[in-house]
Amino acid sequence: MGFPWSETINGVIAALAAAAAGGSWKAAHRSSATADAVARIERERWHADLTPQFDITLAQTGASVAYLTVHLEGPDHLRELDEVTIAVGNDDMEHTALHPGPRATQADYDAFVWGPYRFQPRTDGADEHGRSPSPFPLVVGRGRPFFMEHTRPGGWMIGTTEEMWQQEHANQPVRLILTCRRGHEEWVIARSLDNPSTTSRA
Repeated sequence: MGFPWSETINGVIAALAAAAAGGSWKAAHRSSATADAVARIERERWHADLTPQFDITLAQTGASVAYLTVHLEGPDHLRELDEVTIAVGNDDMEHTALHPGPRATQADYDAFVWGPYRFQPRTDGADEHGRSPSPFPLVVGRGRPFFMEHTRPGGWMIGTTEEMWQQEHANQPVRLILTCRRGHEEWVIARSLDNPSTTSRA
């Protein structure tokens, strides 16, 4: 009885073919993963290169009113933003209603602007709290003005006058959070501005 050389050779060939196929699949998988990683890095770089650049100024125009200008400076290849939303940020304190009740709920605390300035309520689409005006489009090289005003103590802050409230926030900055969108892209940008009430007295 002879040794089954043909079957052995065929088996070896099949094993080598399977190994080669497996190696090709692994190589293709590695190549695909590398291509995906490179594409992701390029998308992130492209997104970062398009980060909106703003020139934002806030100047006091009256005893309790300030003029905010939001100017989109670039980058030039961004061209425009479909939507810009500006919101006033709170200070760094935790604001929890320890004893919520009819006078003040946690929702009241959350809606209240904890800082020196807010947007003028019911102006440019802002609600009664003055947290944020309505979103708006903006083209590179153009700006948008807004009026802001001193915040006032909450109705539940018994015994706190407007003067006391402003003195408490005299050295605090005005914090803004800008959420910018173009197509499916989104950028969130935080800015801290000097309190114009403080700088005007300097």
